[in-house]
Amino acid sequence: MWTWNNRRIRFMSIADFGVTHRLRFVAGFLSALALSACDDAQLNSNGGPVLRAHVHTTFPIHSAETRQVAFSPDAEAFGSSSVDGTVKICRVSDGQFLRTFLHPQGVTSISFSPDGRLLVSGSYDRIVRVWSVREGSLLQEFSGHAGTVWSVAFSPDGQTIASSGEDKTAKLWRQSDGHLLHTLPGHALNVWCVKFSPDGELLGSGSFDKTVKLWRVKTGDLLQTLTGHTEAVVHVAFSPNGRLLASGGDDSSIRLWSVPDGKLISTFIGGTDHVYSVAFSPDGRWLASGGRGQGAIATLWKQIVGPRLSARGNTVRLWRVSDRTLQQVLSEHEDDVWSVAFSPDGQWLVSGSEDKTVKLWRLETNRADIVK
Repeated sequence: MWTWNNRRIRFMSIADFGVTHRLRFVAGFLSALALSACDDAQLNSNGGPVLRAHVHTTFPIHSAETRQVAFSPDAEAFGSSSVDGTVKICRVSDGQFLRTFLHPQGVTSISFSPDGRLLVSGSYDRIVRVWSVREGSLLQEFSGHAGTVWSVAFSPDGQTIASSGEDKTAKLWRQSDGHLLHTLPGHALNVWCVKFSPDGELLGSGSFDKTVKLWRVKTGDLLQTLTGHTEAVVHVAFSPNGRLLASGGDDSSIRLWSVPDGKLISTFIGGTDHVYSVAFSPDGRWLASGGRGQGAIATLWKQIVGPRLSARGNTVRLWRVSDRTLQQVLSEHEDDVWSVAFSPDGQWLVSGSEDKTVKLWRLETNRADIVK
């Protein structure tokens, strides 16, 4: 039952097999509304573009948790790294395994080079490794971190590799010969994530110290420190035009920042207890997030204030960037979602989880009349 008062939905109760879920709505006009009984129930006002995802394939490919997933630049394959000490490469079209890269310890992070010929990995054993994707062979090892390497990334031109780790630093390496270009100190605790801006001029880093930092790649200079998170910042991502940066963390929030001036544009709740991964779609219209939940409340934000929908945690969530509204809740994973990534052609989403699986999702975009 729902009641309508002054054109605002104030209260709704839905009974499903004896279980009642209450949804409270605050300010915000909705001209149409529909809910499904499925786990991926959605709520939205009509008239805007809608992104929907459907599970295409589930890959039970690791013997321990999946830590990161990434698409190849041609969108024909994806890679996944795991605590089981492997990186696996799979073909999107038929799910065939193409390569397995073995490490002596768990693999925390991976990144493809822009031409797709190389893959870089970071590991618990403190080593950054560069691999030939075609041959499956180890080409280089970079040593320098004093603890676990939490994150690695290729620059857009493929000439530089960034890494970050437990030793509170980020590092920039020349890919061709492994020469250490810069060590970036400044974070007070573990540096969880590093990402290059699309033009390759900036590096963003997120840390346990609750901050995001922006660095000049050429010089290694610190440009800005972005504060606002109340717990560790686990992941960062630049928008395709480089003007926005999204950050997610253990305070359950996703924050959008203006890169030119470092100002906080918007804060909205990720719908999970922890946000472990954020990713922009190639056209910049959508944002995907993954994390951990304990039967968490999924909060649908529109300019910070909006309705709420009860949903299971351990989910992938799809957001529309223009108005910060939640498009879909994908709850098929059975444990924490550590990583999400859009394919370069925008047709696929891949997610990796502590449930040891990788899921490939097919994406569709349309206009919303009534979202179900």
